[in-house]
Amino acid sequence: MGHEFEITDRLEVDATPEQVWDAIATGPGITSWFMGRNEVDGGVGGTVKTAFGGYEPTSAITSWDPLERLVYGTEPAPDGRFVAYEFLIEGRSGGSTVLRTVTSGFLPGDDWEDEFEAMTAGGELFFRTLVEYLNRFAGRKAVPVTVFGPMIGDWDSAWLKLGRELGLAGRPETGDRVRLSTDSVSTVEGEVYLANAQTVGIRTSDALLRFVRGFAGPMVAMHHLFGDADPAEQDRIWADWLGRVFKS
Repeated sequence: MGHEFEITDRLEVDATPEQVWDAIATGPGITSWFMGRNEVDGGVGGTVKTAFGGYEPTSAITSWDPLERLVYGTEPAPDGRFVAYEFLIEGRSGGSTVLRTVTSGFLPGDDWEDEFEAMTAGGELFFRTLVEYLNRFAGRKAVPVTVFGPMIGDWDSAWLKLGRELGLAGRPETGDRVRLSTDSVSTVEGEVYLANAQTVGIRTSDALLRFVRGFAGPMVAMHHLFGDADPAEQDRIWADWLGRVFKS
């Protein structure tokens, strides 16, 4: 058993087609909103490589029409698993752009529903992050931070803990204004740009901070930091923060 899927979305952004193409078709651009670190060898027959923890898929580019269309996807595994992404760019007057996305593929196994739920929630976060990036940070390159925190046994409690850490009375909701301290001297303010059942995304003046329910059970920080940030130091800071907030 398994499940073939197709998820479509339409994103309107205050960015030019050139800025959109840079965000979806270059390694530094993808790294500034998607997950992990990415490399692009452009053109049909090229590849998009992603390194996220121990997950390192390579996707083949099957369509490469600069400023108009990009399609890439993984090769089907022996069990049929694959995922593909299509981006369609339409420039508008005034420098704005409509970006249409299609995510499709096949999930094998009898437990595909749990994985599909996680993929749908994660996909919503990724593409909403792309909107935030293009609207607020287009052209800037982010330092990615990916830290796996403690294993979570009670996710309702975990989201409430996150909400309290952000200065909220309950779990974070889209539109909430928040304050976040990573240590005794650093406090930042921001807004929740997306909250769904499995993710929370926060926009600050110089970062896109994301908290994700890991499919295997941990709370994962998947951030994009704009400006002068030391990756090793940020990994340490966020590992300490996750350990403190979500300790048993």
